[in-house]
Amino acid sequence: MHTFTASRWLDIAFPDRLEINANNVVYYKNNVGVGYESTVVERPNITKVHIRTGVFFANVVIESYGERLVVGAFWKRDAKAIVKLLT
Repeated sequence: MHTFTASRWLDIAFPDRLEINANNVVYYKNNVGVGYESTVVERPNITKVHIRTGVFFANVVIESYGERLVVGAFWKRDAKAIVKLLT
């Protein structure tokens, strides 16, 4: 399993996380300091993965059948590694 944590510059206490394993991609979104809200996407259902880059950080866009998940604030090198794992 691979785990990627969003930049702590934008959210020090509870940064967003993305976990990638052989079957699923799980996105843990900060829920305003009260914990996390998770979204699970099965890997066979992923249709497209791409990066939106900014100056320092990048968002990874994961598209599946009927769903679009924008996972944000990763360092660019981490975003590239996520795309490489999912394609």
